[in-house]
Amino acid sequence: MNRVLTAMLGIATAGVLAACGSGPAGQSGDAAGGEQITMGFSQVGAESGWRTANTTSIQDAAKEAGVDLKFSDANGKQENQISAIRSFIQQRVDVIAFSPVVRTGWDAVLLEAKNAGIPVILTDRAVDTSEPDVYKTFIGADFVQEGQWAGDWVVKEFAAAPGPVNIVQLEGTTGSDPALERTSGFAKAIGVNPNLKVIASQTGDFTRSGGKQVMEAFLKAHPDIDVVFAQNDDMGLGAVEAIEAAGKKPGTDIKIVAIDATHDGMQATADGKFNFLVECNPLLGPQLMDIAKKVVAGESVPNRIVTPDQTFDQAQAAAALPERKY
Repeated sequence: MNRVLTAMLGIATAGVLAACGSGPAGQSGDAAGGEQITMGFSQVGAESGWRTANTTSIQDAAKEAGVDLKFSDANGKQENQISAIRSFIQQRVDVIAFSPVVRTGWDAVLLEAKNAGIPVILTDRAVDTSEPDVYKTFIGADFVQEGQWAGDWVVKEFAAAPGPVNIVQLEGTTGSDPALERTSGFAKAIGVNPNLKVIASQTGDFTRSGGKQVMEAFLKAHPDIDVVFAQNDDMGLGAVEAIEAAGKKPGTDIKIVAIDATHDGMQATADGKFNFLVECNPLLGPQLMDIAKKVVAGESVPNRIVTPDQTFDQAQAAAALPERKY
């Protein structure tokens, strides 16, 4: 009888230990053992074609990688993202990833995730934080470089202009990482030629309707616009609608340079309505899942992972369109 009781006690103890798992706080036993991990992901919203492609890439990659994805759409509001991240912490997910709506205001919630032992990965957009080691890595494009490429094209295109070149800028969401850094990169690039002047700059919030509305106002206030710098394709496409409605020809009467290189933007470039296009690749899903598995396993990863981009003129866009994935 004593031997039977001892055996039963050993089995029960083993069961308790197995249920506790051996990973750090916030990490399930299965995840620590290399099995399925659970990821909480908070997306900015669905404000553009780029964002839709990015969401699809993440969801498809999670299925392919066997990652249990808990997805939340913030609808463009930081408070929604903070609530979602706190919910992920309460659910004890293995890893949290998010694309921040804006750059600042994340210290408290990131510290909460750190204290819970849940690693955080930033995708597409960076944050400013005074707290050390509150995220493992940032995967995304070099937004400053994108702005510089756009500005470099304007410098080259108008190198022989005899007088002032009037530029209007359609900015992204106020306070967001891409809006801040694309503005900075563009300004630095065109600064080499004093003839290049940004005469008006306003946010279109990365939406097509916003781009159209702002461009309509620009055309009324400034009848002599030479160039539009749109910080994403959707705002640029909205500007095309406004320019055409005003009786002018986009790409000819007013040059347009945009960033993203989604299918619609590539088509506009191939059609000559955009003059130059800078890519920002949204297909980050497979890379995110690979990095997430490494982070959960405790492997070291680079603290900054830059996704490669390229640029397109009209001929290059036309050639790339047939096989474009987004």
